[in-house]
Amino acid sequence: MEKFLKNITWENFKKFNTKYSYIVSFVLLLTLATIINPRYFSYRNLSTLALQASIKGIITLGMSLVIIAGLIDLSVGSMVALTSGLGVVVLNQTGNVWIMLAFCAAFGTVLGVINGLLVTKGKIAPFIVTLATMSAYRSIIVQLGQGGPFNVDSEILDSFRMIAAGEVFGIPNLAIIFIVITIIISLLMSKTKFGRYVYAVGSNEQAARLTGINVDLVKTLTFTITGLLSGITAFLLASRLTSITAPNAGQSFELDAIAAVAIGGIAMTGGRGVIAGSFLGAIMLQMIEGILIIAKIPPFLNGLVKGVIIIFTVLLQHRSVLKRKKRLKTEATKAAATE
Repeated sequence: MEKFLKNITWENFKKFNTKYSYIVSFVLLLTLATIINPRYFSYRNLSTLALQASIKGIITLGMSLVIIAGLIDLSVGSMVALTSGLGVVVLNQTGNVWIMLAFCAAFGTVLGVINGLLVTKGKIAPFIVTLATMSAYRSIIVQLGQGGPFNVDSEILDSFRMIAAGEVFGIPNLAIIFIVITIIISLLMSKTKFGRYVYAVGSNEQAARLTGINVDLVKTLTFTITGLLSGITAFLLASRLTSITAPNAGQSFELDAIAAVAIGGIAMTGGRGVIAGSFLGAIMLQMIEGILIIAKIPPFLNGLVKGVIIIFTVLLQHRSVLKRKKRLKTEATKAAATE
């Protein structure tokens, strides 16, 4: 015990915070929420929190891969809108939930591949490509629906809704799906060659090429996986809402995902961060929205708060990178002097 207490120093805390900033942020935010509302830390409330964070959280996992690879995807919200709207049409035509799920997953994957190929083969900046497809995907679904909603037929509405509204042993289905997908993506990034390649490309693309990594393939696959996760999100969103309004479905999902990734400690410049951070980041973003409601902050200011969070987080990351470069330069200078 004495040894443990001796290790609790400011320097050790700074080291821990640098590596696990998302855990420190989560604990501080949870403490703040509990102070504001003593009943906040209850099973019912935490269960609701996980439920609310799940849909955007799955999108956040996809955005994490893209950002770790040094890329960006602004089209995820529009992909969700297009895929969910068409998915409802497929469900109404077939009456089969599994066919709809397969369609949403496949169609979302195709949209992700399109983004990836435009970036890698078209040699267009990711920001420009996904900004264009964001507009294009949204326009297509609005035109197909003539601005109106895509409604699930009443005959299958109740059973379809239970996919998102149901629970297993008191745990919401959406939360379980979110956790399972988080584990899969985390293992993909930490235990596979592909995951190591994504980090390598995000850290230094040129160096990755020189080591023999197929950079274009890695980039395309990250967009593809993001598209797949967007398709799954589209399916779950349709189940939760049972009515998809084309102009509004998935709106601001891209901003929320980027904010959650930033809060989760993933470097916006690429190459650093863990999926567990994004998982907590999505939950923390939902907690922030809840705190704003408790504090009676107008909902119209949510976008302002998210924007400030992104800027503040990136500034902290930039400061951390500068310190790291300065330390490495100092160490290199000392090593050269010793020789």
